[in-house]
Amino acid sequence: MQNESLHKPTHPALKGLRSTLISIMASIALVVVKGTAGILGNSYALVADAIESASDVFSSLILFAGLRIATKAPDKDHPYGHGKAEPLAATVIALTMGAAAVLIVVESITNIITPHAVPETFTLWVLGAVILVKEVLFRFIIKVGEEADSTAVKADAWHHRSDAITSAAAFIGISIAILGGPNYAVADDIAALVAACIILINAYLVFRPALNEVMDAAPSSEIVEEVRKLASTVEGVLGLDKCFVRKMGFELFVDLHIIVDGTLSVREGHDIAHKVKAVILQANPRIYDVLTHVEPPDALHEPHF
Repeated sequence: MQNESLHKPTHPALKGLRSTLISIMASIALVVVKGTAGILGNSYALVADAIESASDVFSSLILFAGLRIATKAPDKDHPYGHGKAEPLAATVIALTMGAAAVLIVVESITNIITPHAVPETFTLWVLGAVILVKEVLFRFIIKVGEEADSTAVKADAWHHRSDAITSAAAFIGISIAILGGPNYAVADDIAALVAACIILINAYLVFRPALNEVMDAAPSSEIVEEVRKLASTVEGVLGLDKCFVRKMGFELFVDLHIIVDGTLSVREGHDIAHKVKAVILQANPRIYDVLTHVEPPDALHEPHF
């Protein structure tokens, strides 16, 4: 028996897919607006911001593909499902953020050593609107990611926060350049450089949990405690030994060792194990499967292989 609820139309990834489509459309519009304003307004910080938004489009497309794959039910070749596509998508997003930051660093340094005109004042109005839009997108998508406990969706949200930070840095740099005149035109490029460093930090913060999930790192201790408490309520369970939980995309898989009376028949031990599994699956719809191993009390001191 497995929990099939996560492969029905109510799959939490569906919200992530909708938020990703919104993210893609918004990012495409911002690439055009920021790129055009940056070129016409002599602001490389704004052009760098447009590059960051372009990477948003790419990463959101990767996320969309990853979520579509992650929602597929298990098959012959993937008996544990396709959930790993979700943290893999988050990993690609983090790498995309890092690549965009490196590109901005290179171009910023080039512009710092190359004299150029002071940015136009209208670029500040563009950046003000961009910051507002990106912050709204961040708050909307991070909420979806937390509700679905999706590493990839949360990574996409932080990509938008990085974009908002880039825009804020550009706003400060352009303001200094405009107020200070030609001698301070370099402030625009320094702002882009600072923003790139912030993006690199955010890329690392996105990459770390995604990598942990790919490596089957244990989820929060609260989930393990919940599983243990539920299993302990089943009649016939004398105690618990090992309890391992791993996350596969949106789903959780549990490996649990329960202790029962050693004099019980195989059938009786089997029935208790099935009751434990049923209780856990019913209580937490995110848990897709529970592998229950039955042990007698005296087996606790035996070596496990």
